[in-house]
Amino acid sequence: MIGRTFLHYRIDKQLAAGGMGEVYLATDTKLDRQVALKLLPETVSGHPEARERLIQEAKAASKLNHPNILTIYAEEEADGQDLIVMEYVAGAALNELIEGGSLEIRDAVEIALQIAEGLQAAHSAEVIHRDIKPANIVITPEGRAKIMDFGLATWRGVRERTEPNGEGTISGTIAYASPEQVQACDLDHRTDLWSFGVVLYEMLTGHRPFAEEHFTALVYSIVREAPPPLAQYRPDIPPQLQHIVDRCLAKTRTDRYDSATDLIADLKRTRRALESSGLETAKLPTERRPSIAVLPFANLSADAEQEYFCEGVAEDIINALTRVQGLQVASRTSAFAFKGKGGDAREIGQRLNVETLLEGSVRKAGDKLRISAQLINVADGYHLWSDRFDRDLEDVFTIQDEIAGSIVKALRVILSEDEKRAIARVPTADVRAYDFYLRGRQFFHQRRRKSLLFARQMFERAIELDPEYGLAYAGVADSCSFLVHFYPPQGYSTDEAIAHADEASRKGLELDPGAAEVHAARGFALWLMKRHEEAHREFEEAIRLDPKHVDARYFYGRACFQQGKLAEAARLFEDACAVQENHEARYFAAQTYTALGRTALAERSYQLAQLAVEKHLELNPDDARAVTMGAVSLCRLGQHAKGLEWAERALAIDADDAGVRYNVACLYALEEEKERAITALESAVRAGFANIEWIKNDPDLDSLREDPRFQVLLSGSSAA
Repeated sequence: MIGRTFLHYRIDKQLAAGGMGEVYLATDTKLDRQVALKLLPETVSGHPEARERLIQEAKAASKLNHPNILTIYAEEEADGQDLIVMEYVAGAALNELIEGGSLEIRDAVEIALQIAEGLQAAHSAEVIHRDIKPANIVITPEGRAKIMDFGLATWRGVRERTEPNGEGTISGTIAYASPEQVQACDLDHRTDLWSFGVVLYEMLTGHRPFAEEHFTALVYSIVREAPPPLAQYRPDIPPQLQHIVDRCLAKTRTDRYDSATDLIADLKRTRRALESSGLETAKLPTERRPSIAVLPFANLSADAEQEYFCEGVAEDIINALTRVQGLQVASRTSAFAFKGKGGDAREIGQRLNVETLLEGSVRKAGDKLRISAQLINVADGYHLWSDRFDRDLEDVFTIQDEIAGSIVKALRVILSEDEKRAIARVPTADVRAYDFYLRGRQFFHQRRRKSLLFARQMFERAIELDPEYGLAYAGVADSCSFLVHFYPPQGYSTDEAIAHADEASRKGLELDPGAAEVHAARGFALWLMKRHEEAHREFEEAIRLDPKHVDARYFYGRACFQQGKLAEAARLFEDACAVQENHEARYFAAQTYTALGRTALAERSYQLAQLAVEKHLELNPDDARAVTMGAVSLCRLGQHAKGLEWAERALAIDADDAGVRYNVACLYALEEEKERAITALESAVRAGFANIEWIKNDPDLDSLREDPRFQVLLSGSSAA
């Protein structure tokens, strides 16, 4: 064919060849431009069906004019040969890019958004593509995605059904075909949204969601089975993308997006989330953001009780680094799980999925302080930076500032002026008050009844030494709020505890209105006071001041769940996980989808929750609350015997915890063991679980709602 001329199109070279078409680069000698010509191969050129398909492709694509759809110039016939004259696009097909593995997340989002916009244009013109796959999407050198090959497309009144052919396959590529397509059902535009979901899954993971080799097994998988969660292949996938893929790959099309317009809205929100985390979108780099974990500093002081101070210094460095948008920081819970365990820095870094580790030591003697710190490259175990600080105790904040600044400089992260001010922020001028504040935080993180009472006392001692210490007031408020929410207060009433949380949070806000922690504490107190709109405003302000404040999003989500604002709760739990992997937020997101009746999303969320719980328990094996969440997740996923085993494991760890007892009651309720469920629930209420609004909305307890004992229990819990 090279050198032949059809009409005024001279063929220069072949670009692609397949069973139903051959594509050539040609020169339009009239307009002096390059075009692409698609012709039928000789093997099928005499078949009426093949000719009809080629003409149909031209008709379908000619209805569309969009930058993300390959333009059709003309459908011609010359020398007995039918041909389509198309826009010529230099570039690579998407399947060629995926062959090397998964794409960068931001690249995948940008390409997906363009594909979705092309589909939106096609669907608006009532054209259904029916063969969306990576081979039918070309990416130009400028990064523009273009949908091509409308040979299977339909529009109003044209070929509305998919018919299996004689070889046991379907028209189109089965790995990307929707359940209704492989079952030869009537199709609408949502079949393209399914195929889009398969393409997005493949871009993000390098794997197809349905990859069985044999036709029957593949069809069964498409119709019946859920694909592995994205996190199984790639732990850094934002939960928003899992949500998008899940909606696209819903087995029932009514559970998918109603339109490409809704899909585009979610993709744009995801892109904004990536941008807000300090990442560019227009030019997407291939390297991941610098990442770090700060391990608890070793105590070299003569006094073994100085552990709280060492942990506090490391935690404040974590808090400072978390405010840097261009840096990924491992959570305190994950990093501190390695306390006292030793081990090779490279192994620890790999388990925490970070590129660098900060480790150090503290020697405190009277008013003298020595802090040593080393920044280690996980890849080879070598030091990137190290220093030793011999100062007076009152210089502790300056030391923390210098360490954080040195880390940022070593990792070549550029700070904004706001980030510089946040790192250099000094919460109190009194190091003795700071010392008690660190003691309080150590107790607070344990989140047991006694530890919360001790934490409150330590925060109050800090306030005695510095009455202007806003964060200490927030600590008092949070301690009281947690006691009210999870445990019955001891020595005073619930009303007194809430009043104390109210007073402390208001004072903290007055003293330090620029601190996200203070607004989050105020939001929590207002939620307990049922002043919901005010609570929402405070949570939102905390998130505005510190977009990486996980607890603000998490407790805001719980507040919305308790009010029955389930869609908003689901978004907040997902957002919390997007900021930092959080097994509790994963679990409550799954619960929320269950309450919403979103069965497919709930199942996928429970899978993600179970993965997150197991990862958390690797480092925190004695977290009974996490074990109960895993138990419920397993039962929701059909692994009933294993779920019951996990429940017994949780009770063996901590049978006195009200939250543990409550979650075990939920598990028994799911298993239809009503007697055991009611008994466990009564036990939880007696132990202090008195949140009637939560009990009313929890979908795990649905099997108990008609039981008279449940109604009595609700009445009793209301009075508790």
